Amino acid sequence: MKRIILNGAGRETAAENVAALIAELGLAKGTVLAELNGTALRPDEWALASLRDGDRIELMRIAAGG
Repeated sequence: MKRIILNGAGRETAAENVAALIAELGLAKGTVLAELNGTALRPDEWALASLRDGDRIELMRIAAGG
C-alpha cells in the first residue's frame, strides 16, 4: 500500500499507476481530468504514470451543464 495525497487528503492505495487509481475509485475514464505532482496528464499517460509514496494527485470530474 502507498500513502498518497488525493485532492488534498491523505489516502492509502494499492494502485500502481494513475489509471489503476481511477479504476479503484470507480470513476469513468472520460469523466476525469488528472494531475500528478503538478503535471496535467492526458488519459493515454495514466497507465504510464506510476504512483509512489507521497505523490500528490488531483482528480477533477468533468460535468456538462448550461
